[in-house]
Amino acid sequence: MNMLMKPAVFFATLAGMMALTACARDEATTNEPTATAKVEQVLPKLVDLGAKKCIPCKKMAPILDELTEEYKGVFDVVFIDVWQPENKAEAQKYGIQSIPTQIFFDANGKELGRHEGFISKEDILKKWKAFGVTLNRTAN
Repeated sequence: MNMLMKPAVFFATLAGMMALTACARDEATTNEPTATAKVEQVLPKLVDLGAKKCIPCKKMAPILDELTEEYKGVFDVVFIDVWQPENKAEAQKYGIQSIPTQIFFDANGKELGRHEGFISKEDILKKWKAFGVTLNRTAN
């Protein structure tokens, strides 16, 4: 075997070896859990489609804020202002007829049910219970 390689062959071989080493290193670190690795928990989700200037939607805002805080880690709450130009497609995507509309999704993203108009905090929690979601509140 000739020990003297042309520079182009040498660098191509070196680059290939470095790539293999990097892949092996990535594979080893990817398969091993680390103490700092965080696994994101997938939760049921309440999506409220409304507008910040809509009166019933304004009444929903503090309820959504309370639910977000009190049931953190139990279900997620998302508000989408469909009157904002960047969110108009969301109204079409979800087939919204009126606002506010609340859509309840399970942890897999399957729609469980929906409600149109203002809904109280108590009624939202009743719906989650009816859908089989265990409502253990976050400790404050």
